[in-house]
Amino acid sequence: MNAERIVRIVAGSFILLSLALGVEVSPLFVSKYFLLFTAFVGLNLFQSGFTQICPLNSILARFGIKGSC
Repeated sequence: MNAERIVRIVAGSFILLSLALGVEVSPLFVSKYFLLFTAFVGLNLFQSGFTQICPLNSILARFGIKGSC
């Protein structure tokens, strides 16, 4: 599995988890402030699309996981 695929899986998991914890109608609701984490992940994905800088990708590279290129 390459780094790009791992980044997508982790980002999607974080978004789903933070929505489950931040939306009031969810049975897992904790606090509406978890929606800020959703926004953070979305903004990070948005900026990495333009800058090609992704913190998780850098961490994965240190563990020896190659990118898709």
